[in-house]
Amino acid sequence: MRAEPEEASSHRDTKRLEDEVSLLTLLIYNLQGFIHYKLGSTEEALSSFNQATETFQHQKNTDETPWLTVNCGNLAWLHHLMGEDEKSQHYLSKVDALQKKKEELHPEVCAEKAWTLMRFDEEKKQQAAELFQRAIQMQPDVVEWQSSCAILGAEAFKDNLENMDSEVLEILRSAKERDPDNLYIAALYLEARAAKGELSQGELQMLAEKVLEAPVSSYSGLGPLLRLYRNYKSKDDAVKLAEEALRRQPDSRYLKRSVAICLAKKVLSQEYKPQPPEIMKVIRHWKEVMEAYPKSSVREDLTLAQLYAKVDIEKADRIYKELLERDDLDLKEEQMLYHRYANYLFFIRNESDESIKYQLKAAEIPVETQYRKKSIKELKKASNKKRDPEMCRMIRELLTRLENQPETQNQ
Repeated sequence: MRAEPEEASSHRDTKRLEDEVSLLTLLIYNLQGFIHYKLGSTEEALSSFNQATETFQHQKNTDETPWLTVNCGNLAWLHHLMGEDEKSQHYLSKVDALQKKKEELHPEVCAEKAWTLMRFDEEKKQQAAELFQRAIQMQPDVVEWQSSCAILGAEAFKDNLENMDSEVLEILRSAKERDPDNLYIAALYLEARAAKGELSQGELQMLAEKVLEAPVSSYSGLGPLLRLYRNYKSKDDAVKLAEEALRRQPDSRYLKRSVAICLAKKVLSQEYKPQPPEIMKVIRHWKEVMEAYPKSSVREDLTLAQLYAKVDIEKADRIYKELLERDDLDLKEEQMLYHRYANYLFFIRNESDESIKYQLKAAEIPVETQYRKKSIKELKKASNKKRDPEMCRMIRELLTRLENQPETQNQ
């Protein structure tokens, strides 16, 4: 084999050193960005992430795709937290384009894409879990990826925690031990135990104090903690906890939304009988939060309709009508709309036959969600009551057809 010229070898070594320095600089800028964010300075964080981009543009590393993907993911995340969803979507599109260019993902890229899906796309959490699992297979010693995978597994049971199987609970317990500073994991684990009748008030208080001290984010642990308070302590205490968090960090739109959710859950609960002025106050708070999040979800519109149903039927009717006329809803959103509109027709408008029609529409959508299960339950109850023979025939035919159908898509 012919010996490589000394000049070529030296050039290659220099180039490799330059690439390593560039990659190290990229890591430093990205790390600085996260530190600035944790310290409360989003502008400094954005500056660091942009400096990482500039560094990347100056380097010519052949293995550039993973690092650019990570950088774009960080920028998408930060712009989302800053309320700049259009810019966030721009960087998310870049991430998707980069993924299409590279078939064999690096573990860091798998994890970064998984985090992006986990934060921004409620419908793709199963895909996020699969990506984390691929990353863990390639690099099994990264605790953060294991924790994220445990979170996704546990959140699949958030609407029926009592049915969480022992394997998922054990994964959650192990993740809590392995990642003791992860308050989101701690809150999920405590919530799962509460569902099984093992709530410790002492642990709950300690966790609440830690969460209140932590920088706010959608994965700081406050979300599952407030849910735990509402379901296993009291809705009043949940409101107080959310308001205390907002008092400490008054500029956080995430915390304003958390307070609004707790207030709405309290006012809409069956056991609470609020007066109209209190309901109107909650409506004002809810609308302020919707304005802070320009792209409101169907769920938020439905909550507003539920609140108005207690004080202004005409406004509630108008919101439902506008939602029913939309043609851009996905199947899960349609199903949720039909089920909740059916309940509105039954309990508020006293239109039981019309309500059944929308329960049928919800049950017919082949997506397995809590709303479909609830609609099927209502239809079974209705089929046992004396009502129009044609309506009973429609209900029986649908229920029979659903029993004979193959397993439907889970959401």
